[in-house]
Amino acid sequence: MPNIRPVSDLRNYTEVLREISVDAPVFLTKNGRGRYAIVAMEEYENTRATLKLMSKLAEAEKSVKENGWITAEDAKRILEA
Repeated sequence: MPNIRPVSDLRNYTEVLREISVDAPVFLTKNGRGRYAIVAMEEYENTRATLKLMSKLAEAEKSVKENGWITAEDAKRILEA
């Protein structure tokens, strides 16, 4: 069950921060609508790393579609350089 709190609960932020853990963010609402998410630093860093990896994989896929694959010999030569 998601932990949803009004942003006004941040007046007592220590209570809100205690409720945050990996895979258990606290969602804050403003005027009854979802506005912010507070996540554990570890989860934030994992999310950023995942996005970076997905971006690199998308770049590689695009390159393969545009330029084709390289041979094993070419890859070995590039890695040795």
